[in-house]
Amino acid sequence: MQLHVPDPDYTGSPRAIRSFWLAIRLMVVALLAVWLVFILDVLLPFDLTRFGLRPREAVGLLGIVTTPFLHGNLNHLLSNSLPLFIGGVAMLFLYPTAALRALPAIFLGSSALAWLFARSSVHIGASGLVYGILAFVFFSGMLRRDLRSVGVSMMIWLLYGSMIWGVLPSGQGTSWELHLSGAVIGLVMAFLLKPLDRPPIKRYDWEDEEDEDEDGFGQDGVRRSDQPWREWH
Repeated sequence: MQLHVPDPDYTGSPRAIRSFWLAIRLMVVALLAVWLVFILDVLLPFDLTRFGLRPREAVGLLGIVTTPFLHGNLNHLLSNSLPLFIGGVAMLFLYPTAALRALPAIFLGSSALAWLFARSSVHIGASGLVYGILAFVFFSGMLRRDLRSVGVSMMIWLLYGSMIWGVLPSGQGTSWELHLSGAVIGLVMAFLLKPLDRPPIKRYDWEDEEDEDEDGFGQDGVRRSDQPWREWH
């Protein structure tokens, strides 16, 4: 598999650095919202988990929206928080345009798909969202085949590759249906949004000399020296 090298003037530009910190801030806000719901559930005399996903029940449709915010205990919340943060930052930073479409699809689609076939129980937790985001980031890197994206994909695999077993049927207490649904939606969105967010590829001087004609234009009619990302501030 040939790997393309992104132009360092693009990946190291001030705009890219700002985008990275923006991704971090957005995911911190998202995690604060999830933790706030958990704290309210603990402090208030209400059982918010009853608003989770109830497959094939009309009342359970509310869970399509609420499920990622609800967690049964602190360990459940902690197990989802770090992979959600890491995967979310990678997704928003590397694939910002695709994320605008993929995130809503994963957020709603993972629970909606599980609603169709999951066991008759109350399903809660952000694990469907986690599996969807991690699957999207991993397969997006493999499909785009640039060195930066593939590197992040490998990092995701090394950190969370063992989670793949979570999509298989398991005992009570684990919603493998949400895991599977999220992974499927993430994979599908990675394929559908493959053309988006491709970084400019590094070109060497000898490549430009081969491609440019006498007027300074390449065979595709594009001036090779036109690299607007170098001016991103």
